[in-house]
Amino acid sequence: MALLLGIDSGLTVTKAVIFEEDGAPLAVARRRVPQSFPQPRHVERDMDELWSATAEAIREAIASSGRPAGDIKAVAATAHGDGLYLLDSAKRPLGAGILSLDSRAGAVVEAWEGDGIARKALELTGQTAHASAPSALLAHIKRHEPERYRAIAHVFTCKDWLRCCLTDRVGTDLTEASTSFTDVRTQDYDPAALAVFGLEELWPALAPVSRPDEIVGLVTRRAAEATGLVEGTPVAAGLHDVTASALGIGAHAPGELAVVAGTYSINELVTEAPMPDPRWFCRNGIRKGWWNCMAISPASTANYDWFLDNFCRDLSEKAAREGGDVHALVRPELERALEKPSDIVFHPFLFGSPFGSQASAGFFGVHGWHERGDLLKAVLEGIVFNHKLHIDDLLSEVRVERLRISGGGARSPVLAQMFADATGLVTDVSSADEAAAWGAALVAGSAVGIYPGPEKGAAATTRILRSHQPDQARGTRLCERYELFRQLADSMAKQWRTIEDLAKRSRETNG
Repeated sequence: MALLLGIDSGLTVTKAVIFEEDGAPLAVARRRVPQSFPQPRHVERDMDELWSATAEAIREAIASSGRPAGDIKAVAATAHGDGLYLLDSAKRPLGAGILSLDSRAGAVVEAWEGDGIARKALELTGQTAHASAPSALLAHIKRHEPERYRAIAHVFTCKDWLRCCLTDRVGTDLTEASTSFTDVRTQDYDPAALAVFGLEELWPALAPVSRPDEIVGLVTRRAAEATGLVEGTPVAAGLHDVTASALGIGAHAPGELAVVAGTYSINELVTEAPMPDPRWFCRNGIRKGWWNCMAISPASTANYDWFLDNFCRDLSEKAAREGGDVHALVRPELERALEKPSDIVFHPFLFGSPFGSQASAGFFGVHGWHERGDLLKAVLEGIVFNHKLHIDDLLSEVRVERLRISGGGARSPVLAQMFADATGLVTDVSSADEAAAWGAALVAGSAVGIYPGPEKGAAATTRILRSHQPDQARGTRLCERYELFRQLADSMAKQWRTIEDLAKRSRETNG
């Protein structure tokens, strides 16, 4: 049976997953890639370190697969979307890669919202600007780092850098191309999109666009030496990780609602006509004639990880000592909390929010009698409520009866059931493990003829592991707290700005 390699580079971990062609993961290798925070709101990582870590993961995956590297028939990468990765004319990194958690360009976006540029961008590109969009980050660099801006030769995103390292070829794919500079109707680059943002001079720097399942190069000798891959192995263009995750769970097709509960709250529908709306990004699907309506914000299970890291260190240390699972260790506390009425509301806005760049996270209603499990339950509900905000927006235009979930949240039956109860939709968990990497592998397999198309390959290889039926009584109670969640967010708008101004003055005073 042929093998496929899917690379999935997230915000903290880069992974190499070798799959059999039926979708079964044969080997998985991971490497953490450190983030750096050189200034408040700046979230970056070293591009060469990212490639080195990814190459190490590929080598380890090949070694642990028990199969020769020559059995890998094709490779493709996916990675966090948006953010910004720049090269100079020698195809070398031009500064650190900027992650999609970065919010340095928040002031740029606020100015665009005030002077009408955001509205023009929505009309032309199908999406309003946001702080981690390439358009906003490039405008920020143009203003604050003019020398770096003048040296830009190639503009693309994370997975395109990895593809360049594998093949020595610069390019992007249909899904990533639409992050800022395409006409939503033609689905092609448009100079007018650059002009809207005052970035006209970057037209030659935009990366050439291919279909996700198009072979765009071969593994070079240098990349083969670094990774253990066979020189000449075909490399497909790859795709944005939001789309890859939906594809990997068999939900990237018209009429499907896919939810990714990971670092980002990602909620997406495929349509066969452009559907621009300020409540979501209307971007390219995996083929011309498909659009992916993505309602997203950086406010999902990263909040759960933060809670475990900061409030459950005793359990994490115990798990490390005894070889256990911190999630299993915290479960009894969570189960006790689930048996009690909920009276805490949590805003999961540690890294961003659909309520603006000034919003921050917070617990409301905490008293001395509450325990750690009560807070954790509130964190999980807050994550679901943030997804529900986006899902309700999408379902105001397109009706569906089921959603399919992936990401870390899909592994938790408690969280999946909360999704069903809060949304009123049957919530399916698919068999796809490492969904984003499998999405990348599917386009690689399609590129070399293993599948008749990526979505057909997904349909043939995924099944539903479990389905969660909505509970009406629990749903009613959750929706009551959801309304309070929204009311508190609306009431906090002024206070969040005051808090941010106070923090800014404190930073200036200290330094």
